[in-house]
Amino acid sequence: MQDSERAVLAGMLQSAEDAPPVEAVHAVTGAIATALDALGVSLLIADLSGRALVRLTHEPVDQGPGRRQGEENAEVLPFDGGPHEQVLRQQQSQVVARDGSWTVLAPVTERGETIGLLEIDLPDEPNADVVAQVSRTAHALAFVVIANRRHTDLFEWGQRSTPFTLSAEIQRRLLPASFTCEAGAFALSGWLEPAASVGGDTFDYSVARDLLHLSVTDAMGHGVASALTATLGVGSLRNTRRRGGGLIEQAEEANRAVAEHANVRGAYVTAVLGRIDLRTARCELLNAGHVPPLLVRDGRATPVELPANFPLGMFPDERYRSGEVLLTPGDRLVVVTDGVRERNAADLDLPAALREIGHLHPREAVRALSDAVLATAGPVLADDATLLIVDWYGGHGPRRSTAGADTARASAGTE
Repeated sequence: MQDSERAVLAGMLQSAEDAPPVEAVHAVTGAIATALDALGVSLLIADLSGRALVRLTHEPVDQGPGRRQGEENAEVLPFDGGPHEQVLRQQQSQVVARDGSWTVLAPVTERGETIGLLEIDLPDEPNADVVAQVSRTAHALAFVVIANRRHTDLFEWGQRSTPFTLSAEIQRRLLPASFTCEAGAFALSGWLEPAASVGGDTFDYSVARDLLHLSVTDAMGHGVASALTATLGVGSLRNTRRRGGGLIEQAEEANRAVAEHANVRGAYVTAVLGRIDLRTARCELLNAGHVPPLLVRDGRATPVELPANFPLGMFPDERYRSGEVLLTPGDRLVVVTDGVRERNAADLDLPAALREIGHLHPREAVRALSDAVLATAGPVLADDATLLIVDWYGGHGPRRSTAGADTARASAGTE
């Protein structure tokens, strides 16, 4: 990186820090435009549907297409297989020739999580050095967005092409801040396709120094009551995990919490809890009345046989048991909720669907599998469909990344 580029990045970060949170991205993109003599710069953020990008602008209310809130405008750009979608899937910048100008598209990504895309229009065809500079700038922009969205609802509003119900709002707060995570030994991604009346599904994960913790839960019922039961379950699991408790302790504490505090008689939560030792590849799993997890190995998807346990909340003094599987490089662990298997969704050939998406990075695989569920049981689901996919590579240590993503393991081309 040259001194001039360091100065630009330092100026970007200072501009972001000096500006109000709602104007931080505009301040940063303005600095980029000045440095590159750009004709225009836009940040397109990923829509919560996973199937579109959203261009946020601030302009008078009577101008511009898309959704509006005051003078904020959100223009939704659905994926169509074109350059924007390909840049996100492949995690590699592209140059697109326009009439008399060139557009550089660069993924805005942090640790494999696609936050959006940086779009810069230039008067002259950029060389490889300029494209590389734009890619690094887009990576820095990811951290600007992450930092500033903690202080404002603007980005969250822009990402919501569909209004949330109260139960959906509660459920959203139970999910991890990032749906995707890449590390040297693994990559994971989760996805939740909500039902018309939210069904209380969640997924969660946390990476410790040498451990990967994960969970997928499904609270009984629908609506606000289900979301509140899910809050008890997830809150207890996180609390015990953060106190250093193992899977059995997490399950037993959550079991008591739901049994004692749920405001609906007979409430319960089914769950799959997991803990992977990143040094030894030993994966401990606990199934509390949930759909069995699947292990995809050598192209075959088979259920992981685990000790049977009651759902969390049924019997407050219940004791729980876990099982173990040794992962090998190339394995894919898949955990779903019963919304993927119940009612019309049961017509989906899940093992066949998993084979078809085997070449996709977990980031795209969860969306492709969600699309398959919607195609079979949709367009409106009777129950939430939640998915968590973990790809195991082995070799615990630093990962190789370019501008926020491991491009060697990214999805290639369109499906």
